[in-house]
Amino acid sequence: MGVRKLSAADKLYSSVNYTLLLIFCLTALYPFIYFLALSFNDGYDAMKGGIYFFPRVGTFENYTKAFNNPHIIQSFWISISRTVIVTVGSTLLTALLAYGLSRKGLPGRKYIVFFFFFTTLFSGGLIPTFILYRELHILNTYWVLVLPSLYSFFNAIIMKTFFDGIPLGLSESARIDGASELSVFWRIILPLSMPVMATIALFVGVGVWNDWFTGQFFIQKEDLQPAATFLNKMISEASFQSMTGSSSGSSIKNMNENQMALRGVTPEALRMTFVIIITAPIICVYPFLQKYFVKGVLVGSLKE
Repeated sequence: MGVRKLSAADKLYSSVNYTLLLIFCLTALYPFIYFLALSFNDGYDAMKGGIYFFPRVGTFENYTKAFNNPHIIQSFWISISRTVIVTVGSTLLTALLAYGLSRKGLPGRKYIVFFFFFTTLFSGGLIPTFILYRELHILNTYWVLVLPSLYSFFNAIIMKTFFDGIPLGLSESARIDGASELSVFWRIILPLSMPVMATIALFVGVGVWNDWFTGQFFIQKEDLQPAATFLNKMISEASFQSMTGSSSGSSIKNMNENQMALRGVTPEALRMTFVIIITAPIICVYPFLQKYFVKGVLVGSLKE
């Protein structure tokens, strides 16, 4: 069978399509390249401007200073442990919830789904949430970073829709052979649901890794604040210093200003460095889940 020759219109369409996609990709990628160049450039030299793609005065001092700060190391480990625990726990618990809701024989199934859906539409707000966490005695503890992030009805709906598309004959034949519901879920449903599981894991992992709000408002101990919260404080303090010229701030005042001046480290350069440090782990993980991402979203959201 011969290869179909592309017409002039097809070639024009492909050229325009690839050009637009390339422009969109560069637009999304350029901010990261810009931050990366500034993070490897001398801070005081960067204040002159004119850096777009590559460092002009290369240095590793920004990263040395960043990792010499004990708060960033501790916050990094808090974020890593929190992300791993919440991603695994939330994905598994959401799958269990979705599997139960997908069973046609579940008593009161319609009312249970309505209950979850209705309570998802409304939020009590910051003050009732604060009071709830206080009554649960999880304020200013590690658990406030984990427990509230384990549940998401939106993710459960995506999984439920995916489970509804799995042929019933597979689970029915397993039950005839004596398999329990847990065995059906663990040995049949989960192996067939890797695309949607990876998609939900990516949703949860990225959301938890980038969550600065919880650590900002529900945790006062600096040794329990995640990296995203620490980064947000760094950005706020650097912006305040650039406007006022002051040198205050809990994250920056601990640094030796004379040493920073000698090494060319500035608050703005540190801010760019922290952005790269926080973003790099997600960029490294994403390619391993990308092959499941599109398939999981399409099948889980658009089936039926």
